[in-house]
Amino acid sequence: MRLLYADHLLARLQFLRTGSLHQRLLNCMQAAIAEEVFPRGSRLPPTRDLARELGVSRNTVMHVYESLMAQGYVTARTGSGTWIAETLPENCLQSDAIADLQAVRAQRPATLSKRGASLLGHATASPYQWGAFVPGAPDVTEFPHKLFSQIQARLNREPDVHRLVYSSGGGCPDLRHALVDYLRVARSVRADADQILITEGVHQAVDLVTRVLCDPGDRVWMEEPGYWGTRNLLRMNGLKIRAMPVDEQGLVPDSGPPPKMVFVTPSHQYPLGVHLSLARRQALLSLARRHQSWIVEDDYDSEFRFSGQPHPSLQGLEADAPVIYMGTFSKTLYPALRIGYMVVPKPLAQPLRIAAAELYRGGHLLIQRALAEFIRLGHYMEHIRRMRLLYRQRRQFLCRLIERYLGPAFLPAFNHEAGLHLVMPLPAGADDVAIAADALKRGVKVRPLSQYYMHPQEERGLLLGYACVNERQCQDAFGTLKACLASAGIEFTPPR
Repeated sequence: MRLLYADHLLARLQFLRTGSLHQRLLNCMQAAIAEEVFPRGSRLPPTRDLARELGVSRNTVMHVYESLMAQGYVTARTGSGTWIAETLPENCLQSDAIADLQAVRAQRPATLSKRGASLLGHATASPYQWGAFVPGAPDVTEFPHKLFSQIQARLNREPDVHRLVYSSGGGCPDLRHALVDYLRVARSVRADADQILITEGVHQAVDLVTRVLCDPGDRVWMEEPGYWGTRNLLRMNGLKIRAMPVDEQGLVPDSGPPPKMVFVTPSHQYPLGVHLSLARRQALLSLARRHQSWIVEDDYDSEFRFSGQPHPSLQGLEADAPVIYMGTFSKTLYPALRIGYMVVPKPLAQPLRIAAAELYRGGHLLIQRALAEFIRLGHYMEHIRRMRLLYRQRRQFLCRLIERYLGPAFLPAFNHEAGLHLVMPLPAGADDVAIAADALKRGVKVRPLSQYYMHPQEERGLLLGYACVNERQCQDAFGTLKACLASAGIEFTPPR
């Protein structure tokens, strides 16, 4: 760290224009010590070394050190150099020099663009990503970290140089080929490896396709309610969003002005959980072909269906479908992995690959290679099978708690057994935002359903994620949530 002290001092000296060099350097060092940029009890660089790095005389640095020692900032140890004091005198912490530097740094206020202000004004990303009842959070403790680390270690011993530079080919070839085999079997996706682009999650994928395939002002359809993250990206890229209602068969299309893109979560609609019916799928495909539109299929939570027949992808329903298919490993493995993928129609593969390289400078090829091996050896499917059983048990347990202590009226309206969360409906007039805020104060993290609507609606509810909490944690958190409902005046009639 001592090697960086000179860089810090040089940066701070730029803000001080008046006074002798000795005084300016002294002020900078006083501020750095008082603010613990230079840690208490640490050793300062030798005067000769610091003078050389700063481009000043050694005498100047020696005089500064002497002043610091006289004021109580540092101490000298015979034969071992100059050390910052463990405890600073009170007058050191309130010096004018420190106040002056802080004032200089605070002079310029942050000025945001209209687009930046809009983004922050609609920001709803939660700082809470773990615990009861965070929606969409998988149980990351159940991932076979040791096994995955062994695969990484083996592959990283002699890494290929091509995996240590930027990626311009759409991601690791091994992972793209592994995904072709997996998606063909598991999701009935029609594709070859050249049609797959590896992304840093669905957010980046949505940003990429909207930048490349849409112009500001283009119309797009999005489910209502729908994922706020997608909605904010569309808004940021200047698109006109039309909120399309969702019923028990999924998104309801109409004969209004044709959209440039349709954003859907057909396998497990987010957040309500309904499945897009075959008739609606065919209607959307027909509309897209007729108006040369694109359907963006976010295959959200498709891996975790606990009963009934699995629903194949919309992309695979027809040959050469006008569908851009998106998936991610955030829910099946863990979110911090930040690896997602797109399957794009062949005419779009090369333009999107070039655009992705230009915009994002892809990387993480070493971990992508390890993930490809994880899939190829069968560990990925085995992990999904194991987690599917675990999440099914936790969902059933939460549903039993709801029915036992609140009553059947609070069970999900669309009782599709899938995904990592359920929506608990609330009576008309309930303030789901206030209830969620009260629950958060008590340590329980739920999301209000009303925040997923673009336009005001009467529907109220709470999103309860059950995947990352065991039964004991679930029961304790549910008791807290029940108390929040009672405090909000919600009446419930559990069966006798």
